[in-house]
Amino acid sequence: MGALRIYNTLTGRKEEFKPIEEGVVRIYVCGPTVYDHCHLGHFKTFVFFDFLVRYLRFKGYRVEYVMNITDVDDKIIARASQEGVDIKEYAERYIRSFLEDMRALRLVRPTHMPRATEHIEDMIRLIRRLIEKGYAYVSDGNVYFSVEKFRDYGKLSKVDKEKVVGEAGEGKRSPLDFALWKAWKPGEPWWDSPWGRGRPGWHIECSAMSMKYLGETFDIHGGGSDLIFPHHENEIAQSEAATGKQFVRYWMHVGTLNLRQEKMSKSIGNVILIKEVLKRYPPDVVRLYYFSIHYRRPQELDMSVFDEVSRMYERIRRTYRALLEEYRGAPEDEGARRVDEVMGFLSEFLEAMDDDLNTPRALSAFMRFVRWLNEYLEGGRVDKRTLAAAIYFYDVFREVSGVLEEEGAAGPSGVLRELIDLIVEVRGRLRERKMYDLSDYIRERLRELGIILEDRGRETRVRFEAPAS
Repeated sequence: MGALRIYNTLTGRKEEFKPIEEGVVRIYVCGPTVYDHCHLGHFKTFVFFDFLVRYLRFKGYRVEYVMNITDVDDKIIARASQEGVDIKEYAERYIRSFLEDMRALRLVRPTHMPRATEHIEDMIRLIRRLIEKGYAYVSDGNVYFSVEKFRDYGKLSKVDKEKVVGEAGEGKRSPLDFALWKAWKPGEPWWDSPWGRGRPGWHIECSAMSMKYLGETFDIHGGGSDLIFPHHENEIAQSEAATGKQFVRYWMHVGTLNLRQEKMSKSIGNVILIKEVLKRYPPDVVRLYYFSIHYRRPQELDMSVFDEVSRMYERIRRTYRALLEEYRGAPEDEGARRVDEVMGFLSEFLEAMDDDLNTPRALSAFMRFVRWLNEYLEGGRVDKRTLAAAIYFYDVFREVSGVLEEEGAAGPSGVLRELIDLIVEVRGRLRERKMYDLSDYIRERLRELGIILEDRGRETRVRFEAPAS
């Protein structure tokens, strides 16, 4: 298994992933604008980045993961006004709904989930920097970013700013310029600023919050492909203009989920809510559906596919339960050991994940393993080592995909983890006694099994790879 390679929208090619700080990955994902319940299209993005965070942690990285919540926005203001309710109360309703959906699908909780309204001062400070550097200007209480001043505009989306048709606006020097701060209008929320009462523009929110928690340059920024332009293009422009540094190293974008040949969108009404799907299918089936499709490709949704995925899930679960039953009664040493075959399937799985998180190919390798395992179990000649290797592969699949987490709680995979921890502890004591030959031997034997020990001072970090063939 080689290094992780990811497709970088900025360069238009797959690149080997190298974090800025060794062993640490910093990720920012554009979260929901909370003006309605979330649909399957939204969660294609959120679940993919859940897979990414899980896989990075599996590989031994410490992940600092930030997902924002946009709780002040034109759509939120309009919807709250239509209902005649307080804007904060309206946004809070859909924040709760989003968090319920996250919990239902067992998404990894981000390290930080900043809300835009809680970071107004950070946004004001960033806007002031842009004004001081000559990249932004004030006009009638509004503040605009001057696209003309930023030479690299278009480097992410590849748009030609000379051909882009912008929106006209009061006091804008160019239709391309976009709002950093919007002057107050009756009926809208407002905050005091050096330019009068108003509220932040959408783009400045993400720049301010991402840099607050992850620094002025960080590893990965993600979101839906519909955000490449103008949102992410504008984020780059204002962030790099303010700092003079590269904003983000790797940009990752998730293709749209389409229904009836159109992008799933609340504005045109062709949406299927996550809550509706979860009434018909368990969370594992929904997660497995997302794992079965490539994150970058636009996907046409056919709800009948969930029935197919349900059948696949039952095969996976039924085989796992049979595996655990065999493991409990298997002899310690009998029959032909076939650990290498299991690890071969695992190697294919990890190679697919390292190839820009190609989850459909990884799932294909796992399902071929499940078929092989069924034949092996039915053959009647099993041994504990092969079964333990099979349980380990299931453990890897569960850790990366988030599927079968409840099933895993009763299995012996936790025992395997405890065993690894015990070996690491024993090896640590050998090193303390300067018995380096023996401690090195343990490390190399574990490496052959795909368990990599990395010594850092007195601490040892464990990560997993497919064993060398």
